[in-house]
Amino acid sequence: MSLPRGPRLGLDVGSVRVGLASSDPDGLLATPVDTIAPGDRARVVREVCERGAAVVYVGLPRHLSGSEGASAAVARDYAVSLAGEIDPVEVRMVDERMSTVSATAALRASGRPGRRQRSVVDQAAAVVILQGALDAERATGSRVGERVAAHPDAETKTER
Repeated sequence: MSLPRGPRLGLDVGSVRVGLASSDPDGLLATPVDTIAPGDRARVVREVCERGAAVVYVGLPRHLSGSEGASAAVARDYAVSLAGEIDPVEVRMVDERMSTVSATAALRASGRPGRRQRSVVDQAAAVVILQGALDAERATGSRVGERVAAHPDAETKTER
């Protein structure tokens, strides 16, 4: 069974910044979009609507041991709130261990100095998260990650 066409969005959620990435409609390649403030979920909702996103993948920052800490709780809370705002578009949590490390290494290898990295490292991490999900979709033929249910009290705010 093949997945329906449609862009996918990837989010690297942090307490200070949220990196945003998007894919092409066939889900082949992830590209950076922007870095936004965590409180600006309206921007993510707008991107979902304008791009006609099929799914939003939110990175789940686990420790190397697989356990979850405070950062994972922040990402989960963000994903639940977002799911309530973009229903019926799926929100899925995907393991993002090492995404920021990979993104930082790639930026350093491209010659971007450390001070200038901070402005784009979250976008690059979102690209790593989304590209991993895209690759896994192609390998499995299905959506990947843990589906996030909207909080039962959340209102659906997005019309598509």
